[in-house]
Amino acid sequence: MKTIVITGSTDGIGKLASLKLAKDGHNVILHGRNVEKLKKTVSEIKEQSGNENINSYIADLSDINSIQKMIAEVSATHTKIDVLINNAGVFKSSAQQNKDGLDLRFSVNYFAPYLLTKGMFPLLKNSETPRIINLSSAAQSSVSIEALKGKEILTEQMAYAQSKLALTMWSFSFAKDNSDMITIAVNPGSLLNTKMVQEAYGQHWSSADKGADILYKLAVSERFETSNGKYFDNDQGSFNKAHDDAYDQQKITVLLSETEKILNG
Repeated sequence: MKTIVITGSTDGIGKLASLKLAKDGHNVILHGRNVEKLKKTVSEIKEQSGNENINSYIADLSDINSIQKMIAEVSATHTKIDVLINNAGVFKSSAQQNKDGLDLRFSVNYFAPYLLTKGMFPLLKNSETPRIINLSSAAQSSVSIEALKGKEILTEQMAYAQSKLALTMWSFSFAKDNSDMITIAVNPGSLLNTKMVQEAYGQHWSSADKGADILYKLAVSERFETSNGKYFDNDQGSFNKAHDDAYDQQKITVLLSETEKILNG
C-alpha cells in the first residue's frame, strides 16, 4: 500500500480522489486549511472507506511559514511518501495578495507545490516508485515575472492562467532533473463541478468525478509508470502538448531563478 499526500482534500476532486484511494487501503494524508472541515473530512473518509490509515495536516498554502510547518510535521511522522498530489488551488479570493505581497494564485497554485515538493523530496526519495502529480489547467498563459514578484496586478483569470503555466514549466524542469521519479502535470478537466469552478464561473461542464478519476489513475495506475515529464489533458483523455513556454528552456531558467529569489528573499 502506498503513502499518498493530497493537498486541498476537504473539497472537490481532492476529497473524491482521497476517498477512492482510501477505499483501496492506501495510507492517505489529507491537507486542509480549516481545522473543523479537515476533521469532518477525515471521519467521513474513514467511515466510507473502512480505512483507519487516514492522517491529516493543517496549512495555509498562501503562507510560506505555514507550509514549512506542515513539511516539518509530515517529515516527523512519516519516513516516506510514495505519491504527492499537489491538488490545492485558488481562483477567486477575498484577498488579492498574501501577507508577503504576492498574488494569492501564484502563492497557492505555484509557490506552494514548489515548496512542498522540495520539502518532502527526502521522503519521496525513500519510495521505490515516487510520483508527483501537479494540477495544471487548460488555462495557461505566459508568465509575467513582475506579476510573479507581486509588482504587477493581474485579473483573477490572468493570474490563475499564469500560475498554472508556471507550475507546468517547473514540473517539466523538475522531471528532467529527477528522472528516477515520475512527475506529471495534469489538466483534470475544464469546468468540473467543484466549489472553485462554481465560485469562478457559476456553471460547469463535467462532474467532479471526472477529475477525481484521473488523479486516482495518475497516482497508482501502472499505465503511468513511464510517463515522467508529460502533460495529461483530461479534456482530451490523453497526453497532449502544454503551452509553448513549458518547452522554452530560457523562459524556464528565468522563472526558476526568480522563484528562488522570491522564496529566499
